[in-house]
Amino acid sequence: MSSDETYGEGNPLLQTALFRHVSAEQAKELLPALHHETVRKGDCIFREGDTDQRMYVIESGRVKLTRKSIDDRVQLLSIQARGEVLGEIPVFDPDGGPRTASAIAMMNDTRLVWLEHDALFRWLDKYPRVAVDMLQVLAHRMRANNERIADLVFMDVPARLAKTLLNLASRFGKPVEAGLQVPHDLTQEEMAQLVGSSRETVNKALMDFANRGWIAREGRTIVIYQPGKLIRRSQR
Repeated sequence: MSSDETYGEGNPLLQTALFRHVSAEQAKELLPALHHETVRKGDCIFREGDTDQRMYVIESGRVKLTRKSIDDRVQLLSIQARGEVLGEIPVFDPDGGPRTASAIAMMNDTRLVWLEHDALFRWLDKYPRVAVDMLQVLAHRMRANNERIADLVFMDVPARLAKTLLNLASRFGKPVEAGLQVPHDLTQEEMAQLVGSSRETVNKALMDFANRGWIAREGRTIVIYQPGKLIRRSQR
């Protein structure tokens, strides 16, 4: 493998939003601190309540973030995919307490890269401008979280479902002759959790979308026939 492939565009770290402004030479100095890990579907990468200070980057595969309530109900928070960062909160806020979510692999041979808080901050001490860029990315995430909270308050379930399907399609969709195929690999309960409603209410909305000819359901895959209709419904 050439040095360009090792330290340049082929490096999974440089494909994340947090590190997109990092030069190849800067990344080269961080590589000795990186650790690689491969996990199977269903494996727990970290658990809610853990006190480690590692940050993970997904090199391949998908990971779901979940949180458990006091009565042991599980809530799906989000789905992360290739090039996205996991578990960065304890790295940037090491005194803020234990992890607030669990990360579980959704696919076999999910590959991860991780580094510790101390290694990252020693590197950031040399490149403080990178820290400023990272703050901008973290601020963007806070905006996205605020938007999600606003959606739960102001949007009805069909609108939230339409927005969720469009988000999944933009990240995982594949063009097919009939439309856009979205293999989400979620149970009905997990899809409802992602939308923020009950399984019965979300299933009713899915059936309505299907009856209107906007989508088709094929197991854990959805085919979107009319994305424009979903866009309009998500804005109502």
